[in-house]
Amino acid sequence: MLTKDTDKKLFLLDAYALIFRAYYAFIKNPRINSKGMNTSAIFGFTNVVLDVLKNEKPSHIAVVFDPPTETFRSEQFAEYKANREETPEDIKLSVPFIKEIMAGFGIPVLEVPGFEADDMIGTVAKHAEKAGYTVYMMTSDKDMGQLVSENIFVFKPGRGGNPAEVWGIAEVCERYGLERPEQVIDILGMMGDSVDNIPGIPGIGEKTAIKLVGEFGTVENLLANTDKLKGKQKENVENFREQALLSKQLATIVTDIDHPIDLEDMEMSPLNADQLRAVFNDLEFRTLAARVLGDQPQAAVAKPESEQMSLFGDDSVEPAIRDEGAQENTPQHHTLADWQHSYHLVNEDAAIDALIERLKAAPVYCFDTETSALDVMDADLVGMSFAVAPGEAWYLPAPSDENACAALLERFSGVFGDGNKTLVGQNIKYDYKMLRRYGVALKNRLFDTMIAHYLMDADSGHGMDQLAANYLNYKPISITELIGKKGKNQGSMADLDPADVVDYACEDADVTFRLYERFKAEMDQPHLKSLFYDVELPLLRVLADMEIEGVQLATDTLNDLSVRLGDDLDVLEKRIYELAGETFNLDSPKQLGPILFEKLGIGSNVKKTKTGQYSTGEDELMKYAVDHPIVNEILSYRQLKKLKSTYVDTLPLLVNRRTGRIHTSFSQTVASTGRLSSNNPNLQNIPIRTERGREVRKAFVPRDREHLLLSADYSQVELRVIAALSGDDGMIAAFKAGHDIHAATAAKVFGVALADVDRDMRSKAKAVNFGIIYGQGAFGLAQNLGIRRAEAKEIIDNYYAQFSKLRDYQTANIAFARSHGYVETLLGRRRYLSDINSANAVVRGFAERNAINAPVQGSAADIIKLAMIEIDKELREGGFKSKMILQVHDELVFDAHIDELEALKTLVRDKMQNAYPLVVPLQVDLDTGENWLEAH
Repeated sequence: MLTKDTDKKLFLLDAYALIFRAYYAFIKNPRINSKGMNTSAIFGFTNVVLDVLKNEKPSHIAVVFDPPTETFRSEQFAEYKANREETPEDIKLSVPFIKEIMAGFGIPVLEVPGFEADDMIGTVAKHAEKAGYTVYMMTSDKDMGQLVSENIFVFKPGRGGNPAEVWGIAEVCERYGLERPEQVIDILGMMGDSVDNIPGIPGIGEKTAIKLVGEFGTVENLLANTDKLKGKQKENVENFREQALLSKQLATIVTDIDHPIDLEDMEMSPLNADQLRAVFNDLEFRTLAARVLGDQPQAAVAKPESEQMSLFGDDSVEPAIRDEGAQENTPQHHTLADWQHSYHLVNEDAAIDALIERLKAAPVYCFDTETSALDVMDADLVGMSFAVAPGEAWYLPAPSDENACAALLERFSGVFGDGNKTLVGQNIKYDYKMLRRYGVALKNRLFDTMIAHYLMDADSGHGMDQLAANYLNYKPISITELIGKKGKNQGSMADLDPADVVDYACEDADVTFRLYERFKAEMDQPHLKSLFYDVELPLLRVLADMEIEGVQLATDTLNDLSVRLGDDLDVLEKRIYELAGETFNLDSPKQLGPILFEKLGIGSNVKKTKTGQYSTGEDELMKYAVDHPIVNEILSYRQLKKLKSTYVDTLPLLVNRRTGRIHTSFSQTVASTGRLSSNNPNLQNIPIRTERGREVRKAFVPRDREHLLLSADYSQVELRVIAALSGDDGMIAAFKAGHDIHAATAAKVFGVALADVDRDMRSKAKAVNFGIIYGQGAFGLAQNLGIRRAEAKEIIDNYYAQFSKLRDYQTANIAFARSHGYVETLLGRRRYLSDINSANAVVRGFAERNAINAPVQGSAADIIKLAMIEIDKELREGGFKSKMILQVHDELVFDAHIDELEALKTLVRDKMQNAYPLVVPLQVDLDTGENWLEAH
C-alpha cells in the first residue's frame, strides 16, 4: 500500500486522464470484441479501479469527468485547448459503459457543466480536507501539484513497468524547486502548457520558469521587477505581460465551485453483481467477470499485446496496463495445477525406443526444442519435447557432448525423415535450424501454429502464451520461473536438472498440439489453405536455409568507415558549438531545447512534450531548418551518429564466432501486409539514400574469390500490381510498351509528348505514382514535393482524369472493406480493418489508406515469396553451389559462384518474372559486384 491507512481516505479519479491512458496502452493492438467494438479504454480503466480498491483500500471514492460542453476557460481564452485532437470515437463510445460499470461498483460519478474535472477534484479535495479526510487525486496531470497540502496528495499511476508514486508537498517542491506547491501555477503561467494551449511567455521554458519563480516567487512579482531582467527575456516579459497573467489564471484550478458535495455518498458500498454481470457479458469481459464476480470464465478470443522487434533484437514491449491474458496467478486461466496432463521424463534407452515407436505410429506429432541460448547459431541443444495427443507429452534431455547429441538425434531419423508424417510446432523455423545444425534433415510435412494464427489475424500477437490464454484459457509456466528474469543474473536451460525442465518443456508441446487442433480447420478455409500450405510453410524452409547460410561481412571496411564517421562527427560538433556560442550535451534534448528555442530564438509556438520539455525530434526540427544553420548541422550530426552506432560499430559485433558470417533472422509474422521483416540484425533498414549510408552496403561481400554477389530487384513491382488490380488501360499500356512509367505518367498528367517530359515533371509524376499506393492525398503530395496544396490537388485531379480506373479501384476497395471488414491480396491474404466504418474521420482515413495499400503491398510480398520458393527448389535440384542469402523488400541477393553466374541469372530472372501471371509484365533488374553496393 502506497497510501496512508486511515478511516477517512478519499480517492478522486481523473476519469479522462485515466481513460486516455488505458486506450493508448493498447493502441497498437486494441482489444476488439466479437461485435467489432474497441473495449481497450473500458477494460484498462476498470482494471485501474480494481487495483486501487484492492491495493489502496479507500474508504471513499469518486470518479470525476470533464463535461461534454466547453468550460469557463474557453470564454476567458478562445484558443484554450484548441490544439487538442478530437476525442477518438472509441473513447466516446466507451464512456457510457465506464459510467455503467462505476454504477455497478457503487462509485459515484461527478460532472459539473462549465467546469473541468480538475476544478471539481480541487473543490471536493479542499472540502474533504476540512472534514478531516486524507485525499488522493489519481491523475498524471502535472497541474494538480498546485493543490497538494498536508492532507491532499497526487497519486500518479504507474506506467511502462514503473511503479505508482504518491506526491506530497516535499515531492512537488523538489520536482520543481519550489518553496510552496501552489507556485506550480506561476511556473505554468510563465512557461505555458502546450497540451492545454496555454500561451505563457515566449522564450520561457520549464527550466527558465523554475529559475524565475525561485528568484521572484510569482508571476505578478516578476512583472513588477522587469528592470532586473536583460535582453530578449526582458523584452518578452514586458511585451507579454497580459498574456502571462491570463496564462496563470487559466492554469489556476478552481476550488470553490458552487455545487453540492456529499462525502457520505462517496463511501465504499457493496457492488451490484447483476448490473456488473450484464455489462461484462455485453462487453465480453469473461475473465474480468470471473475476477470480480467469481463467475466461471469461458475461453475468450481477445487481442493480446503484439511482439515488437527492435532494430537488433527481439524485445517484447510491456504495456502500461496488463491484458486479461497477462494477469499473474488469477483464477481466470487454468494452469498446470488444474489441467489434466501426463508428462514424462525420458532418460533411458528402453524409454527412448518406446517413444520412437509411439512417434512412428502417429500421423501427427508436436515437436519443440529446449536450447542453451536464443540464437540458434550460438545455441546448443538441451532437450526435446514431443506430444501426439492432448494431455500427454515427453521430454528427452540431450547430451552435452555434440557427437553424442548427434547420435541421439540419428535414432529419430525414421521420425524426422518420414515425408508422410506431419510435424506441428510453434515457430518451427527455430527447431528446423537447430536440427540442421546437428545434421538432421527434417522431411515431415509442417504445421506452424504461429504462422497459422498470423494468417487468421495478422494484427494480433502470435506468441504461444498469448494464444494459450486466448484459445485455451490457459496460463503456461513462465520461462523466468526456471532461469530468472532478463539481465546478467539470468541463467540458461543448460544449467538446470532435466527433472526441473520436464513440466515446462512438455507443456510447450502439449499446448502447441492443442492449438493445432483449434487451428487446423481454419487452415482448410479456401482463402487460407493454399496460402498456408503452398506459400508460407514452404517458405519457412527456404528462410531457415538462408539464415543458416548467412552473409560475409568485411569488418575492415566498417572499421575504416567508423573512423571517418568519427572525424565527421567531431567537425560537426565543433561547428554546432560555434553556432550555439557555448558547449553543451548535444545528445540531451533537455539541454538542446533551451539553446535552440530560448537562447537562439528559433521558431514560435514551439511544441513541447508532456513533461514540459521542448520537442527536439527530427520531424519538429525539420520545421526550423531554414530558420538557422545550426538546425541542419544538428540533423546531420544525429544522422551520422545513428549510422555509426546502429550499423557501423554494431554489425562487426554480430559476426558469428562459429561461422564468421552475419546471420539475420527473417520473420513471417510481423508485418501485417505479408512482407518479411529482418531482425538481429535488421538488414532491411540500412539507409541507402545518403552517401555514408550506402557505404555500409560495401561491407557485405561474397564468401570468397570464387563468388560474386548477384542482386535481383523487381522493378516497380507495386505499381505493376496496382495496374493489374485496377485494370487501368493507360498504365497497362505503358508497362507493356516498356516505357519509363514515371515519364509516361508525366506525359499524360501534364499533357505533353513523352519526349518533352522534363526532370521536374517526371519527379512529380513519380511522387504521385508511389503516393497512390498509400492512398496519399493533396496534403501529403504537397509536403513531399514542397509545392502548394492547390497545385498538388490539380496534379492529382489530372492524374485520376487520365487513369480513371485507378480511382474506381480505390473506391471499390474501400467499399468492399466497409461491407466485409477486410481486403485481400491476389493470393487471398486478408487484412482486417476494424476501423473502416469509424465515425472518426482520422481513424477511418487511416483504415481507408490501408484498404488501398494492403492488397498492393501484400500481393507484391506474395509474389516474391512464390519466386523464392521456386528459385530455392531449382537451386537444390540443380546442385548449384550458388546460394540465396538475403531478401530485402523487392530484392533478392545471392552468393553467386562465378562458374554458374549466367545460368543463375537466367534461372532467377525466369522464376521472378513468372512467379505470378499478371496482365502486365514483371521486370527484374540484375547486377553483380564485389560487394552489395556494387551489385545493387
